Amino acid sequence: MRILVTGGAGYIGSNIAFALQDKYPNARIVVWDDFSSGDFKTLIGFKGEVVAGCITDPAAQARIRSMDPFNVIYHEAAITDTTVLDQKKMVEVNTNAFADILSMALHWQAQVIYASSAGVYGNSPAPNRITEGLIPANVYGFSKYAMDQIAARYWREHPALQVIGMRYFNVYGPGEWHKGKTSSMILQLCRQMLDGKNPRIFKFGEQMRDFVYIGDVVQANLKAMSAGRSGVVNVGSGKARSFNDIVSNLNRVLGRSLEIEYFDNPYDFFQNHTEADITETRNLLGYEPEYTLEKGIETYVPHILERFGKR
Repeated sequence: MRILVTGGAGYIGSNIAFALQDKYPNARIVVWDDFSSGDFKTLIGFKGEVVAGCITDPAAQARIRSMDPFNVIYHEAAITDTTVLDQKKMVEVNTNAFADILSMALHWQAQVIYASSAGVYGNSPAPNRITEGLIPANVYGFSKYAMDQIAARYWREHPALQVIGMRYFNVYGPGEWHKGKTSSMILQLCRQMLDGKNPRIFKFGEQMRDFVYIGDVVQANLKAMSAGRSGVVNVGSGKARSFNDIVSNLNRVLGRSLEIEYFDNPYDFFQNHTEADITETRNLLGYEPEYTLEKGIETYVPHILERFGKR
């Protein structure tokens, strides 16, 4: 088996690459990444091939096309910073390049499992259902919405080609160390608290998000390889929690009692409530989340302490 992972030096992509390496030790796994937001450190221990290049670059595309056919493509490469406002660049990288990936997949008859996003729902009422409330609030969400439309056209016109979109909600867990300001709020708040600072969140911490642990995201991606048909699914915990809940759990696990500092939210496109309806995820993938927010934070904090040290 031959597997291509675009964006494989990124957070989710590298976690998928290592999970594939563990599950399919005889597979040839190729990571394709331009390292613009990924980091080589995420791939230390990876035994496959790494190809450097941007997914929008015709020369890089030609190099990938010249390789032996792939059976499966995990497409994780993207601009993931939701605050990027350059609409042309966002659509070129996230949407247009995805169409090129699908063209390659059609040539090889490869299964495609790609990263979509809960950003497609914007501020539509939760719970977020696959076919409802598709009103993105920023160009990032729009770029992912447009990807889903292209995927749907492909699976209508080419029913033998299996394409599965994964609408990730708020992912957190080991491997996001390099992401800086785009890392999960769980990591950012934990690091503030380890430094003895009061955790800072937008007024008044009541915004609700579906926080999903990286282990569940990897589980969903691996199960997608065995899905019997194309489709789009939500990848979340299925339960929304507040930012206040994050701080409460971090205080509990760290043995702290730090007070929250609230400040004004400067973004006019901020999602106030997301919650994944995972009915279709269960039906298509046989997915069942294993991590509650409590379990996820309890599992994650030791990794953070190991990485950044106890203070």
